Amino acid sequence: MNAGIPPDPLCSVAGYRSNQDGKSLLRFLTCGSVDDGKSTLIGRLLHDTKNLFEDQLSTLEQDSVKYGTTGDDVDFALLVDGLDAEREQGITIDVAYRFFSTPKRTFIVADAPGHEEYTRNMVTGASTADLAIVLVDCRQGVLQQTKRHSFIASLLGIRHIVVAINKMDLLQYEQAAFEGVVADYMAFAKGLGFATIRPIPISARYGANIATKSADMPWYDGPSLLDHLETVATDSKVSEKPFRFPVQWVNRPNLDFRGFSGQVASGTVSVGDAVTVAKSGQQTTVKRIVTYDGDQTSAFEGQAVTLVLSDEVELSRGNLLVSPTERPNVSDQFQAHVIWFSHEALIPSRAYILKTETDSVSATVTALKYSIDVNTFAHQSAKTLAMNEIGLCNLSTQQPICFDSYTENRITGNFILIDRFTNATVGAGMIIHSLHRAQNVHWQALTIDKAARAEQKNQRPVVLWFTGLSGSGKSTVANLVEKLLHAKGKHTFLLDGDNVRQGLNRDLGFTAEDRVENIRRIAEVAKLMTDAGLIVLVSFISPFRSERQMARELMPDGEFIEVFVDTPIEECVRRDPKGLYKKAMAGQIPNFTGISSPYEAPENPDIRLHTLGHDPLDLAHRVEDYLNQI
Repeated sequence: MNAGIPPDPLCSVAGYRSNQDGKSLLRFLTCGSVDDGKSTLIGRLLHDTKNLFEDQLSTLEQDSVKYGTTGDDVDFALLVDGLDAEREQGITIDVAYRFFSTPKRTFIVADAPGHEEYTRNMVTGASTADLAIVLVDCRQGVLQQTKRHSFIASLLGIRHIVVAINKMDLLQYEQAAFEGVVADYMAFAKGLGFATIRPIPISARYGANIATKSADMPWYDGPSLLDHLETVATDSKVSEKPFRFPVQWVNRPNLDFRGFSGQVASGTVSVGDAVTVAKSGQQTTVKRIVTYDGDQTSAFEGQAVTLVLSDEVELSRGNLLVSPTERPNVSDQFQAHVIWFSHEALIPSRAYILKTETDSVSATVTALKYSIDVNTFAHQSAKTLAMNEIGLCNLSTQQPICFDSYTENRITGNFILIDRFTNATVGAGMIIHSLHRAQNVHWQALTIDKAARAEQKNQRPVVLWFTGLSGSGKSTVANLVEKLLHAKGKHTFLLDGDNVRQGLNRDLGFTAEDRVENIRRIAEVAKLMTDAGLIVLVSFISPFRSERQMARELMPDGEFIEVFVDTPIEECVRRDPKGLYKKAMAGQIPNFTGISSPYEAPENPDIRLHTLGHDPLDLAHRVEDYLNQI
């Protein structure tokens, strides 16, 4: 039996749910360093608030014998650490969510992993929390991960902090130990902008100051942890914020019904209210609000509904319905804090997939302004962000997106960055504001367009992108292809990597970030040249798949042709036409592709040219034949 539900048979499940619905909800997060007792704390809260079934208690006692680390005592951490790897290693890996209730309030708690490698999971748990419990081992004090989690909590909009100084039993509940940790944490956190910070000395293992005040710490005159959680005012007023409705799905089961489904992100909406389509500015009114239980007259933050509009408007996933008088930003350039998750560093100018609540677009970090030292909050010059680092970035998206600043709306102000090839989430961001440059620059419509220029030249504009190792024969084949096309009266231009570095890209070196910027610039130039109606030949090593994909996506479908000049590195070293391999292998040239820097060969190029045993002119004719067939 669940001890939290009265055993009265007249007390129906519906009645119990109604009683829960009348309570306020607090979402909170437990975080901190490894082995500070986060999972034990949550398990103890569940037990002491009588939110466990008898069979759960029985299983917990059995698991404590098998996996426990508390001797003969029940190991409450096992209630939350459900993965076998977590139990075997004694650490939290995934974010564990638990629901529990007291007579005064209902709670959803997220147990975040403490290990630095799983910082991304902590970000997930913090993104919806109103309050964070930062656990600190009284013997260890404030550690770097304590600071990192506190700083991330601040960035993610959490304004209420409980500093739970745990394991006081191991120091005989000494007041001085508690006060020393409090002083250190307060000195660190004074610049984080938290509305409240409540230090509480606890022993999660023995339940001291968890649900009730502990007689072992008579010197502490504050509330127990549960008392504080039940009474803290989080000042959550999302319903008073501007109306935001991200469209998740266009619901059209038949010709007589067209609705827009999603969850109200903030504010309220009622039948008859005027609403605006964020991206287009089209205005209409709400005709119906449809739910599973039937129509209703209004909807508020958190409700999943389908809105039927009075007019036919252009609206689909990736767009927002908003208040006409308080509209969000619609821009393709903005500034944001970015938390980096991946072992592969963030590189400015590299293209990632940026995903918001409803939209998914290609995006690049156009500038990394600085990284942030989580210990001192100092702004440090940086060219990249490593795993778990935090930085201030300018970003540019391929198409405009709708957003608010994160401080105004956590749902419409956040995004994640996804690796284009692995689909792994590599970063998370909180938008600060739109860049003014995006507001000042608008596309100028021109009378003579690409089609007119191409028609005048009697050719189809394309980009022939030759990629391969240094010495593979890229420039030789590309030069021959241009000669063949020129002889047929075609209008061409050849962009060679070495030549471009004499002028446009002379400021770039050969680090990974400079190589990415090198390709970004040349891809934009190639696009401009195809707009002029030209056939553009690009001969660059272009070692990274991500940048070649970015270049492809700049062009219309079928206009980017990847030509892989496939020559084994052993042959390139043997040829060594510029003597570069010899110098690179002697350590005289750093970051040399194929030796000290990787080359990511195309997996499915449009044309693959094997140079061994083939005459370069024959290979050039193959490229010409390919062009004649498209």
